[in-house]
Amino acid sequence: MLQGKTVVLGVTGSIAAYKIANLTSMLTKLHADVHVLMTENATNFINPITFETLTNHKCLVDTFDRNFNYNIEHVALGEKADVVLVAPASANIIAKMAHGIADDMLSTTLLACRCKKIVAPAMNTNMYDNPVVQSNIQILRDFGMEVIEPDTGLLACKAVGRGKMPSEDTLLDYILQEIQYEHDMTGKRVLVTAGATREALDPVRYITNHSTGKMGYALARTAARRGAAVTLVSAARGLAAPLGVRMIPVESAQDMYEAVRSQADAHDIIVKAAAVADYTPAEISDQKIKKKEGDTVLSLVRTKDILAWLGEHKREDQFVCGFSMETENLVENSRAKLYKKKADMIAANHLRQEGAGFGTDTNVVTLITEEDTEELPILSKEETARCIFDRILEKMG
Repeated sequence: MLQGKTVVLGVTGSIAAYKIANLTSMLTKLHADVHVLMTENATNFINPITFETLTNHKCLVDTFDRNFNYNIEHVALGEKADVVLVAPASANIIAKMAHGIADDMLSTTLLACRCKKIVAPAMNTNMYDNPVVQSNIQILRDFGMEVIEPDTGLLACKAVGRGKMPSEDTLLDYILQEIQYEHDMTGKRVLVTAGATREALDPVRYITNHSTGKMGYALARTAARRGAAVTLVSAARGLAAPLGVRMIPVESAQDMYEAVRSQADAHDIIVKAAAVADYTPAEISDQKIKKKEGDTVLSLVRTKDILAWLGEHKREDQFVCGFSMETENLVENSRAKLYKKKADMIAANHLRQEGAGFGTDTNVVTLITEEDTEELPILSKEETARCIFDRILEKMG
């Protein structure tokens, strides 16, 4: 995933330094070339040998260390790096970065790096909230650096408050957001729907389906990592909004229809990946409730066809992609849907095909347009999302 990418990690003196060993391992498993620089204080919390073992590179601490081949290391890394993450970032390194102080290997290298710099503060709550520290953090932002807001929780000093470094998964998300893909969708505005809508029968029961929203979230995440401005209309539950994505939570098909209708015109690419319940109870009244042999039967009506509305109202410069879940005649039924809904592409999959369907981490998709049909192999949902956007960009020219 990250072949050919160089990641520089700057580790400073904080108990949270131990998390960076796991992050380093995660990055190397994605085939990134990882270089770790530590402040001298950081070595009191974790041994440099840990990072050297994980990266197969010398962990740089001393600017004048002579125990490696001569090179102006801070300049060489500055030219090579694709992204720099300083985590945990102490109040001390934040102050140095804000005011251009270069008195050790890490601070010197940071001045030499032209790539994106991401900073993850980690410190005591009172230190983090100190106006001086907040002023320095704002200076970093003004210089174009990205500052990750710390979590709130129990800190090493036993205080509870802001200052806790986010999880390794969160740190990895920020790195991937910057370097996983070329930002070939910069300037594009993408609207994605995801999840299974719920239609309430009463305060306890509802109609829904087995969709988890994983495919829609993979689409939103991939578009954001490729530089697009993404809006996610989500009926999924238990999934956190992808980094950099604006999320609009919804419950029912009507909620989703109204959200899509209000947002559609502001977007260039629309992918309707949500599995919308086909029916919703009619307004409950004496006329709508039919009793037969002691049972209560509610009258149902069809929900709004969101994809059909999108096809009917799309601009000439918009691209609309829908999803189709079939149990038979995959291509024929999906192509008929393409024409009927006036979509530009249908991503079709077979409910009974191994590796596809609801709740899986993989998908097997056939991409159908007016001109051609392309069957993709079994892929992760993120790889499937990448392929879908590749084809969309090709079709849009």
